[in-house]
Amino acid sequence: MTGASTGAALYVYAIVPHTDAVPTFGDIGIDANGVSLVCLPEAGVAALVHQTAPMPYQGADEDVRRWVLEHSRVVEHAWEHFGTVLPVTFNVIVRPENNDTADARLRSWLGESSPKLRERLQALRDRVELRVEISLDREAASSNAPEVDAVRREMADKPAGLRRLLDRKLEQVQKDAVTQIADRIYPDIRRRIVAVTEDLVENRRARPESGQEAVISAAVLTTRDGIEQIGTTLAAIQAEFPYAKIRFLGPWPPYSFADVSEVPG
Repeated sequence: MTGASTGAALYVYAIVPHTDAVPTFGDIGIDANGVSLVCLPEAGVAALVHQTAPMPYQGADEDVRRWVLEHSRVVEHAWEHFGTVLPVTFNVIVRPENNDTADARLRSWLGESSPKLRERLQALRDRVELRVEISLDREAASSNAPEVDAVRREMADKPAGLRRLLDRKLEQVQKDAVTQIADRIYPDIRRRIVAVTEDLVENRRARPESGQEAVISAAVLTTRDGIEQIGTTLAAIQAEFPYAKIRFLGPWPPYSFADVSEVPG
């Protein structure tokens, strides 16, 4: 990119390796903005950006969802082109500050951060992120629990009004029983996933679907060739726990493993 205007800000999509053959990206950015590179050849890194007003993208939920998808498409395009990428989260905007343009501030940060950025880009070359979610069906997993059987026997031949009260008790007893099962099997399942991946970041805020009890929700890092081995491991877990629900999603660029949160605002 040459000569960003003094008042323009830069919306940052990703950090990529510098290349002498600068690709042309065109109008693939958010709201069809033209995307280009801020290159620092001497540092070996570059930032994928578009020029924007110095304010975050804000709007209706539908607009925000569209912007996030458009952001992700740019990152994926860069990932496919360069073979490695450090995705930047949605709505990171470098603004002019004092007498420094956004372009100058971004170049300064790229230079200061280049050793760490190059190291991370190399570590993530040809790596993919996958999401693994495992939960247990509450009713099926608790079907043989003695405490659940006890409540069901208590419910037998009871009047409708009392059965409604006991239904709530049964629901809680089932939940408690399955929570105990999930807690018991979690360490082994996590160990088995870690054994076939390079890194793992858990999402402890994830919430399972109604009627399910979470065991683990995590982003995992692997090579493209390693995807099949993870799938085989998850298939073995599914066979061992037929009442488990397993979601295996991706591959995506390594969003959870990029570690570039310090981009200047």
